[in-house]
Amino acid sequence: MAAPQHPFELYAIDSLFNEEQLAMRDSVRKFVDDRVKPYVGQWFEDGEFPARELAKEIGQMGMFGMHLEGYGCAGTDATSYGLACLELEAGDSGLRSFVSVQGSLAMFAIWKFGSEEQKQEWLPRMAAGEALGCFGLTEADAGSNPSEMRTNAKRDGDDWILNGSKMWITNGSIADVAIVWAHTDNGIEGFVVPTNTPGFKANLVKHKMSLRASITSELVFENVRLPASAVLPEVRTLRGPLSCLSEARFGILFGVVGAARDCLETAIDYQLNRHQFNRPLAAFQLSQQKIADMAIATGNGMLLAAHLGKLKDQHLLRPEQVSVGKKNNVRMALDVARESRSMLGGSGITLEYPIIRHMNNLESVYTYEGTNEIHTLVVGQALTGIAAYSDYKA
Repeated sequence: MAAPQHPFELYAIDSLFNEEQLAMRDSVRKFVDDRVKPYVGQWFEDGEFPARELAKEIGQMGMFGMHLEGYGCAGTDATSYGLACLELEAGDSGLRSFVSVQGSLAMFAIWKFGSEEQKQEWLPRMAAGEALGCFGLTEADAGSNPSEMRTNAKRDGDDWILNGSKMWITNGSIADVAIVWAHTDNGIEGFVVPTNTPGFKANLVKHKMSLRASITSELVFENVRLPASAVLPEVRTLRGPLSCLSEARFGILFGVVGAARDCLETAIDYQLNRHQFNRPLAAFQLSQQKIADMAIATGNGMLLAAHLGKLKDQHLLRPEQVSVGKKNNVRMALDVARESRSMLGGSGITLEYPIIRHMNNLESVYTYEGTNEIHTLVVGQALTGIAAYSDYKA
């Protein structure tokens, strides 16, 4: 019997990246193998995540805001950031979300739209993992249409008074600072809100069956008084939060390939080592068909991610292209996770193997930061020129 190839060898994936990118990828992979994979099944079962403990290590490795320039950030290229997300999500989607929310949402918002004072105050500490951030846009009644948000900020002399709430906020209960988007008389503005400000409250969301190794919260603002210096000065429209989401979605379209790869590797290993009818399961034609189809789907997703990474490094990546990557790769990863789960039989539903954990997590990734349906409409609009979004009046 010939030695089995890794699925990515079918595509010579490593040839797509330079030595620096591969070295960075390998260092993140080792971190995940050593510090996450042995423990994440228990974290998932317990509904816990050691955020503060891991934050210092992740910060020391330069992964927080790694694609940003200055202020203690690593300043890597976009493809390197994507590969880091891939390896993080091969560990767990919650881990990638933790890093993504910190760097591509909270830090990016300050880096892109903040004042120099805000950047100096927060970015070096966040890059080092000494301060954690969250990003407050989604509300219980304003998900796919954030313009309907009810959170508002009103002037009171030189100050602002913030009221409202946000829902499904990763890192909310452990954050030191929240980037909060609210309606004002000027439009939709962002506020840098230290979480120890009176009137700020974060409630932990419990009873999740997905992203259990991740901290999800509801943020509540009751007459939170903020100085004028809390406003992000460089944006007053939805362009602000939506551009942040494009950064984070770029990490997702790489990250989910890691989850798919981990499921596929697990399924192949199981099929090679589990025997029925005096032969390994991998010797059956149906098994090989499933493995081949999943390897091709995962490899194609990797090629798409690599291509979009090159476009981003050339400053050519457009939002609808990010939607193509997010839509295609999340759906692919979820399909691979489900098929891989079936190939482990009863063992596939236990946390002794990572597949059911990835499968449950990917159900959330399929929905958050733009649902599959919304990304479908973004792509449809790009292809037809017609926006299929409309105001419905009963």
